[in-house]
Amino acid sequence: MSSEKRVALVTGASTGIGRSAAIWLARAGFDVAINYAQSESEARETARLSEAEGAATLLCRADVSHEESVRAMTQAIQDRFGRLDVLVNNAGTTTNVPGNDLEGLSLEEWDRVFAVNVRGIFQVTRAALPLLRNAEAPCIVNTASIVGLRPGPQPLPYAASKAAVVNLTRTLALQLGPKIRVNAVAPGWMEGGWMKRMLKDRYEDLMARRAKMTPLKRCVTADDVAESILSLVESHRFVTGEIVVVDGGYSNSN
Repeated sequence: MSSEKRVALVTGASTGIGRSAAIWLARAGFDVAINYAQSESEARETARLSEAEGAATLLCRADVSHEESVRAMTQAIQDRFGRLDVLVNNAGTTTNVPGNDLEGLSLEEWDRVFAVNVRGIFQVTRAALPLLRNAEAPCIVNTASIVGLRPGPQPLPYAASKAAVVNLTRTLALQLGPKIRVNAVAPGWMEGGWMKRMLKDRYEDLMARRAKMTPLKRCVTADDVAESILSLVESHRFVTGEIVVVDGGYSNSN
């Protein structure tokens, strides 16, 4: 079966940025492949919301760090839609070990974060290339982080992995051009579940303080990031290898 509409694959799409990106792409006229690793009920909700915007959807359960699962996912997209125009590499993970607790961080935790956040982007991109190369104007958008560009309080493997995503984005842009554009978004402190899990009972206070120090006077939302992703997909046809910071101007003023 071949879709007449453009098709996007969003990894890590069950919640947060991934869910918002899927919905925004659906609203823009894309059919959407929704990747998730564990949260099937939440992924189904992303599918429901995307279908409400007019998209045909495909649920793809795959751990992006596992090559066989990734290959099976891209084959499923080929079988269902017959094409792939956009790849949003958003799947990510972290650890709860504080950045100053080096001895408390196991090598298994370090390796798991890099396996998902960095190797996952490489594996999904590699597996998707045959489909992307057949698209008319293919592009890839990766989810980096502001801590990939400057030091922050996040756990060490997360910050280091996002710095690797920044470099990988720029290197892939060089290697995959001129056919495929590759860019990334780098969100700042974002409202929602991810930061609630990281900040715990300090969430409300620290987010309010961050908002006060931000020129646009609030913290980032998943929709803010999704809007930037869609902009990189639909516009900026001569932009590749760029990292778009989405933090309301905080990093430029502090």
